[in-house]
Amino acid sequence: MNIIQLLPDSIANQIAAGEVVQRPASVVKELLENSVDAGAKSVQLIVRDAGRTLIQVIDDGAGMTETDARMSFERHATSKIRTSDDLFRIRTMGFRGEALASIAAVAQVEMRTRRASEELGTLIRIEGSELKAQEAISCLPGTNLLVKNLFFNVPARRNFLKSNSVEMRHILDEFQRVSLAHPEVSFTLFQDDREVYNLPGGKLSRRIIDMFGKSYREQLAYCEEETPYVKVRGYIGKPESAKKTRNEQFFFVNLRYIKHNYLHHAVTGAYEGTLPEGSHPFYVLFIDIDPSHIDINIHPTKTEIKFDDERSVYAIVMAAVRKAMGVYNLAPSLDFDGNVNFLSGQGSATDRGRSDASGPRPVVPSWITGERPAASDPDMPRDRPRSLPSNYNFDKASSDRAETEALKKSSARNWQALFEGIAKPEPATPPTTTPPVSDWLPTAEPPVPEQPALTLGSKANQLSEGDDVQPDNIIQVQNRYLLATVKSGLLVIDQRRAYERILFDQFQSALTRHSGASQQLLFPKTVKLMPVDYQLALELREELTSLGFQFDELGANSLVIRGVPALSPTLGAATESEEDVFGNLLAQFREDTGKLKLERPEALARSLARRTASRYQTRLSPVECKALVDQLFASSNPGYTPKGEAITSVLTLDKIAGFFKP
Repeated sequence: MNIIQLLPDSIANQIAAGEVVQRPASVVKELLENSVDAGAKSVQLIVRDAGRTLIQVIDDGAGMTETDARMSFERHATSKIRTSDDLFRIRTMGFRGEALASIAAVAQVEMRTRRASEELGTLIRIEGSELKAQEAISCLPGTNLLVKNLFFNVPARRNFLKSNSVEMRHILDEFQRVSLAHPEVSFTLFQDDREVYNLPGGKLSRRIIDMFGKSYREQLAYCEEETPYVKVRGYIGKPESAKKTRNEQFFFVNLRYIKHNYLHHAVTGAYEGTLPEGSHPFYVLFIDIDPSHIDINIHPTKTEIKFDDERSVYAIVMAAVRKAMGVYNLAPSLDFDGNVNFLSGQGSATDRGRSDASGPRPVVPSWITGERPAASDPDMPRDRPRSLPSNYNFDKASSDRAETEALKKSSARNWQALFEGIAKPEPATPPTTTPPVSDWLPTAEPPVPEQPALTLGSKANQLSEGDDVQPDNIIQVQNRYLLATVKSGLLVIDQRRAYERILFDQFQSALTRHSGASQQLLFPKTVKLMPVDYQLALELREELTSLGFQFDELGANSLVIRGVPALSPTLGAATESEEDVFGNLLAQFREDTGKLKLERPEALARSLARRTASRYQTRLSPVECKALVDQLFASSNPGYTPKGEAITSVLTLDKIAGFFKP
């Protein structure tokens, strides 16, 4: 009659593995942290087939006795917890005693371990929680652990793994986090018998440079702040080194990597006013705090923690970053020695006060422009004010005054042009139906009279009947928005998002037809990539070629770019070089594929469109404004970006009138 029974250990371990071992990167994280906890000074990670076939970690740590080696594969067996109070004083990585038991439940595990004081070591083989062999062998001090054929007995879990490039990116992320947290330990990574990282032990600054490149040598600023409650230390990047993605931001609490949006906001708040829009700063920050003030067991992977006083930690982190920016003069400061009478440009100390044609122009006082000189001598003023210095340049002042008057007249004409046609009376003609928006849009082929007009299903077509956007009346505001008058009110278009939608359609079409046009570079560009981005570029070679990129391998994580997509509006511009576009594209692709479940072509088109849509920061001519609006409404979905962000919005007359109600 009894139906409740205890689960076998093998099944219980597989259930636990569902939380601990989600993918090969989870195994890498647990094994690397075990090596660090064992006091290793040198750790090697060997990966084959993105961890599906083999994950091997070799360290020179303390090693284990024969009994400890066998007990390490039992559930809830740990050397770090003795009483319940120890849960609130944890400073090591693992402590729950589930890692090796969970890994052994879903893989074929082989471990060799020996303590330095012993002559022989221990060999243990386990497959699916079943002990296959245990014997004494001769081996080096430390631990050598091999995990073969992950999920061999759980084919459903194995089928849910992503491509090798995606899984390898997760492994590299875990490797970077552990190696950054412990710069004093030497780490080496081999992928398919090829060395990817060789990081010697040393200072944190050297670890950052060895991992991310020599270009970071001049971009790092040391950050430190110590209080009785918490200590913050690490490095932050200069504002000019900010990237378009958030892949290089690391928080460590008691040497444990965490994700904390609240503390991230504290760092970005300290950078306020120094970063371009859409850029993210680099930082590697360590927070040392009494373990009794945090809870690290609120998430299975322990990447999320809770502070008992988050506001204090927030304030201290922000203060530490602001202090570092002030010490290293990273933030813009007021220049009390500069001449405030210059309209543009700072100029050097020797150039201040110059007013030649190539330098900045001084502001002309109002009393100079108030009265014209005598007709007999147009270059000299009629009366010289007593406050003028004897060597004042009246010729230059007269020239500046004429230029100022011309600028005023030009500005007046431009403003008057905005209101042309508004006050004109309508001609006495019978009312006609206003043509739809598609009538003035360019089409690739001449319209067929027999076919009805196509109406796109987006908010751009929810304009009331008779609304007609006049392309000649398109106005650009702050290089960010386009305004066009319609009968129901005012149509507002986000310029960057409009470019993103247009470019996405073009890139997606190029990927589908393999017909992306390439613009050859006069001088090929060499780009140095992160190992994860280098592997990604090689895997995406076919898709990148379809978009228009042409590149060759140089080895050592370097590529030579010979051609770039001709559709991209920012390639070759001064704001972003070809190397930056290529690197940012790969970083954006990694970020998008990590968050969204998209097919590779769509994800690549999204990433490139988002990276190259930065032309919204530039000034457009009236012809370019009209062309942008034309192309937007001719796209597949004029109302929204590929990410689902609104591109257009209509300010109705009622809404505008509401702004002026008393």
